[in-house]
Amino acid sequence: MCEIIPAQFYLYGMENLKIITSTTRQGNKGIAIANWITQLAKQDERFNVELISLADFDLPLMDEPNHPRMQQYQNESTKKWSAIINGADAFIIVLAEYNHSFPAPIKNALDHLYKEWNHKPVGVVSYGGLSAGLRSFQALKPVLNALNMVPVLESVSVPFFTKFINDEEEFVPDESVVKSAHVMLNEIHKWSLTLKPMRVK
Repeated sequence: MCEIIPAQFYLYGMENLKIITSTTRQGNKGIAIANWITQLAKQDERFNVELISLADFDLPLMDEPNHPRMQQYQNESTKKWSAIINGADAFIIVLAEYNHSFPAPIKNALDHLYKEWNHKPVGVVSYGGLSAGLRSFQALKPVLNALNMVPVLESVSVPFFTKFINDEEEFVPDESVVKSAHVMLNEIHKWSLTLKPMRVK
């Protein structure tokens, strides 16, 4: 059977999906997972996809003099970050786990802005050892909620992730991880369309 495509898809067109890494540590393996989910999302014709590596984006520790709600940014790095995030309809965060929580760079990137995150869905691809990065995701949820984002329930979690990285530094997941990623993308798209009227100004 052919999938019934919602009328909203034709009304709004493709959704802008930004995939964001969470760590800037040199040699981190998470970039392989980020590259994988980016390529998978690009195969989905409902999204325009862009990968944003925080390691390539020079965001200092948040030092703006005004609260992000005011959007009175002084630093060029913040203005650039604002423009990138403002142009998104939805996000995927590729989330590492540091000491049972999330890495500082993703918190800093989130804290730089406020309205630009509002009323947008966010999926999470977490990775780690036995915990699969789930402790990190649970710690991050209150931050996402405080930004008026909508974390989708259908996330992707990868335990013992290094066993899926081959000699070419490519992430090659098993079928269950791929299946969960497709489910997450479906939910991100549904929520993005649902929340879109709240984002239209």
